[in-house]
Amino acid sequence: MNTLGDVGEFGLIRRVTVGREQPPTTLLGPGDDSAIVAAPDGRVVACTDVLVEGVHFRLDWSTPDQVGRKAAAANLADVAAMGAVPTALLVGLACPRDTAVETLEAIASGLWAEAAGAGAGVVGGDVASGPAIVLSVTALGSLEGRDAVTRAGARPGEVVALCGRIGWAAAGLDVLHRGFRSPGAVVNAHRVPEPPYAAGPRAARAGATSMIDVSDGLLADLAHVATASGVTIDVATAALTVPPRLAEVASALGVDPLGWLLTGGEDHALVATFPPGAAPEGWTVIGAVRAPEGEPAVLVDGAPHDGPAGWDHFA
Repeated sequence: MNTLGDVGEFGLIRRVTVGREQPPTTLLGPGDDSAIVAAPDGRVVACTDVLVEGVHFRLDWSTPDQVGRKAAAANLADVAAMGAVPTALLVGLACPRDTAVETLEAIASGLWAEAAGAGAGVVGGDVASGPAIVLSVTALGSLEGRDAVTRAGARPGEVVALCGRIGWAAAGLDVLHRGFRSPGAVVNAHRVPEPPYAAGPRAARAGATSMIDVSDGLLADLAHVATASGVTIDVATAALTVPPRLAEVASALGVDPLGWLLTGGEDHALVATFPPGAAPEGWTVIGAVRAPEGEPAVLVDGAPHDGPAGWDHFA
């Protein structure tokens, strides 16, 4: 088994970059001091996420390829949530020198595959030594001449709509914590999210006034929108459908599946606000935007939610 210490930093970089295809937006890829990525309208959407072994992923729960896909998806979804189209990823990797090269190559393959599925390329990055595997991924995107859809545009009288699945990753994490590895569809939702990348730009074209991806939990992320927009958001649980598979798992674990939908993170669905009747096909209306009575807030069926609204690293 070759390790990173055997092949070295530049040997690893060659292994994970040579022969990879790039999208047309990549004008200069890996191999120089910096990459060059096209920005046709002069603006670049940029975001960064850090994934830490033992916090965001475990290699006894996920394959290295799945870890790479998850790291890419978390960032690409943030680009889509601005109404932009992903163009490129930059990847910073820290890991122990005795890490198997095959593990790092598989992580890289996952990064490349997820980026390609969203129309982006992996254009550069850095490698350093560290006590555990840490992935820091920066995603770039293009607004294609449109205005960005931020968290600050929601207005009273609008609707809240959702695109993509929620609750699945949280259910999968609960299953893994109980020591099980099935059902596969639920566990794999924790391992590899499936963000609806194309839905972000589609929502922007349809007139979305605010948008965010569900990374920490539906209620927690809607709270960011409510605060930024100065509004109250009321989520209607009757509009949230618990899929049969999640209902089965919840019954087996003795939990309420609605909790997964409201507070579970890492599915990276998109949630946005629209003028009434403007939500495009594929989006489900799940609530309403109201004028605040005091501070901005998120309500569930007209009342404050009892308990944590989602994930907080430092809570």
